[in-house]
Amino acid sequence: MKNLRLKAARAGLDMSQDDLAKAVGVSRQTISSIEKGDYNPTINLCINICKVLNKTLDDLFWETEA
Repeated sequence: MKNLRLKAARAGLDMSQDDLAKAVGVSRQTISSIEKGDYNPTINLCINICKVLNKTLDDLFWETEA
């Protein structure tokens, strides 16, 4: 499932995938894969992404029922 909330939060801070990747110590391709739903990040990576984007785990990674 695509992570549009992550993409929106990143874009809201005017950050590129590369900017976020550098801030959390991964490749741009990793961020792209997370946003496309092709990769499930570790909890530590999720926490680091949340810190950089000033969001909670629930904001970015908790799936709500449709």
